[in-house]
Amino acid sequence: MTTPALLPLSGRRLPPLNLGASAFPHHRATLRLSEKFILLLILSAFITLCFGAFFFLPDSSKHKRFDLGLEDVLIPHVDTSKGGKNLGGFLIHGQGHDEHRHREEEERLRNKIRADHEKALEEAKEKLKKSRDEIQAEIQTEKNKVVQELKKKDSKPLPPVPLPNLIGINSGEPADLDIREKRNKIKEMMKHAWDNYRQYGWGHNELKPIARKGHSTNIFGNSQMGATIVDALDTLYIMGLHDEFREGQEWIDKNLDFSVNSEVSVFEVNIRFIGGLLAAYYLSGQEVFKIKAVQLAGKLLPAFNTPTGIPWAMVNLKSGVGRNWGWASAGSSILAEFGTLHMEFVHLSYLTGDPVYYNKVMHIRKLLQKMDRPNGLYPNYLNPRTGRWGQHHTSVGGLGDSFYEYLLKAWLMSDKMDMEARKMYDDAIEAIEKHLIRKSNGGLTFIGEWKNGHLERKMGHLTCFAGGMFALGADGSRDDKAGHYLQLGAEIAHTCHESYDRTTLKLGPEAFKFDGGVEAVAVRQNEKYYILRPEVIETYWYMWRFTHDPKYRQWGWEAAQAIDKYCRVSGGFSGVKDVYSSSPTYDDVQQSFFLAETLKYLYLLFSNDDLLPLDNWVFNTEAHPLPVLHLANTTLSGNPAYR
Repeated sequence: MTTPALLPLSGRRLPPLNLGASAFPHHRATLRLSEKFILLLILSAFITLCFGAFFFLPDSSKHKRFDLGLEDVLIPHVDTSKGGKNLGGFLIHGQGHDEHRHREEEERLRNKIRADHEKALEEAKEKLKKSRDEIQAEIQTEKNKVVQELKKKDSKPLPPVPLPNLIGINSGEPADLDIREKRNKIKEMMKHAWDNYRQYGWGHNELKPIARKGHSTNIFGNSQMGATIVDALDTLYIMGLHDEFREGQEWIDKNLDFSVNSEVSVFEVNIRFIGGLLAAYYLSGQEVFKIKAVQLAGKLLPAFNTPTGIPWAMVNLKSGVGRNWGWASAGSSILAEFGTLHMEFVHLSYLTGDPVYYNKVMHIRKLLQKMDRPNGLYPNYLNPRTGRWGQHHTSVGGLGDSFYEYLLKAWLMSDKMDMEARKMYDDAIEAIEKHLIRKSNGGLTFIGEWKNGHLERKMGHLTCFAGGMFALGADGSRDDKAGHYLQLGAEIAHTCHESYDRTTLKLGPEAFKFDGGVEAVAVRQNEKYYILRPEVIETYWYMWRFTHDPKYRQWGWEAAQAIDKYCRVSGGFSGVKDVYSSSPTYDDVQQSFFLAETLKYLYLLFSNDDLLPLDNWVFNTEAHPLPVLHLANTTLSGNPAYR
């Protein structure tokens, strides 16, 4: 990883996919193939008709009747000599017919074949008179008809399911004028990001705000799937931007199509698309979002077709063929990817009544429970063919992060009934605290990375989400350690704030070290960038919800002002390549997660707690809120994990 071009977009380090010209067929060649295809169809129809005329006409001398018409049925014969009550045998009706009827039928068939033959020849002549463009247009029309039929087939109504009790999906307006003005500023930033995407990148996955055109990366394959639209929907909704929300809904209804020959990241598509669509459905009640989420989930299921049931990292939406990233420890699957499916897949089973999604993620959990863990830690890599760990690298940042988050959130989402998930979370956190969490010489608490028996004293921006996670999991922790974990969350929040405060732009670097005299500062040039990431602000928001300490709102406002000052451009918002430079260069990407997460967490930070209260909502790792499934409402309550 040496350049920002190789950056992860939502927590994973993913190499770019090179798409050469060979991925796209030459236009003229396509036309020639289409014309040949039409002519071959006509020729084959002609030959078939001719052969039918000569070889498939009935032969009266050999032909046996199997048409089961009334003329050949067995008629019961009533023996009237016995009063008409007993059957005395059967009469065969029609056996005395002469050959006249057979000849009439043969003549009728010949005439029909002759007429079909002449009609086919006339159609062929008409086709040959048409221009190349007309032929191409007809082919496209037929293809569109097929696509529409497939869409109708995929859009079967889902079974009605009672919605969970949805509380706090709007308002949250603070009484304090200063806080209200700050919240309105965040809303204005969201409008700026959305309006520019709407103008310059509509339908593309993301936006290049300086070049003012669409942008995409290999995690979305080679298709324009409107990732920013899907990712931003719930943020638009809770901010009351309903016209913009309806724009997004209309695009999704008319244009979001998953029947494309495109290889996508299972993890990224799950958290951004399925998570975003489910959240939009729960907030708005619009069925189109649920239907699209279920269609997409069906396209991801082939990724689980591995010897172990651990899914591939990538899957082709059309062919169902899966594979792993070439750089990931000899073809391994990644813990934070296959371990970050549970929330969305449980909701899919709840909404569809189909247990397949639930069973897939529970199988992953059962397999992990059986495996030995070095020092109680989960390595980041697992081979889906052998079921063995890859290299022993453990991280609470990229490659590991959201696996631990989803263990805790599986418990919360089940109304705290999934004790199996809670135990796995508690065990993992105890091992992390023992082996990875340390204090620097300057008194800063940080979470390092375990690599082959050695602790690397480096913390990533992605790891900063853990402060919020520790606070969220404090209630219900073992041995009455709620106060301890809330304090640990506060210490992580402080460390991550220092990583921001020690830069020129007051924006945090991608990674920072704690070696010697260097603390909470990036050392390598390729770790000094900021790409509009949300994790630090996410932790500020959780800490605010649980403590109401005003410093978290102050820190969040500092970050919002820095983003608005240094990342805002006329065409949207861009990441910057060096947070220690007073005149940084832009990376020219407005990430979809900036609208989904960063701006949403900032808006919630300056909202009242009655907007999406944490007793009723659990946020997926892309900040998409999903409702708690109370035991009385869930079809999954019979599963042992929920007892």
